[in-house]
Amino acid sequence: MSTYPPYGPGDPSGGPARPSGDDRTIAVLAHLSPVIAMVLSAGWLSFLGPLIVWLVWRERGYLVRNAAASAFNFNITVWVATIVGWILFITLIGIPLAIVLWIAAAVLQVVFSIIGAVRASRGEAYRYPLQVPILR
Repeated sequence: MSTYPPYGPGDPSGGPARPSGDDRTIAVLAHLSPVIAMVLSAGWLSFLGPLIVWLVWRERGYLVRNAAASAFNFNITVWVATIVGWILFITLIGIPLAIVLWIAAAVLQVVFSIIGAVRASRGEAYRYPLQVPILR
């Protein structure tokens, strides 16, 4: 797991020394929205929350942009794992592997989202491991 340091003199966006409370709240929402969507839509819309946050608030600063982009990118990885699981499930022989893949994807989704939300609440940028870099 790699993380970026909290805001400071080396902030890539040249923003303020410390993110505002609103920025931290939006970043926490970006990290937790996939877990909320996972419950409400059985995981099929988990990418939508971070994408909306990125589209609406990406200009607020590095913390919000990084949180939304990282959460979206990781959710694409989770989607790919889920689709591979369905392909394995259809083959019948791969059913046990599909179930393990689905459980692993769900657990990693919850764990990494919570870690990201905690880091965002402290004003630290968090980068998910195992992500497909689509948004930046």
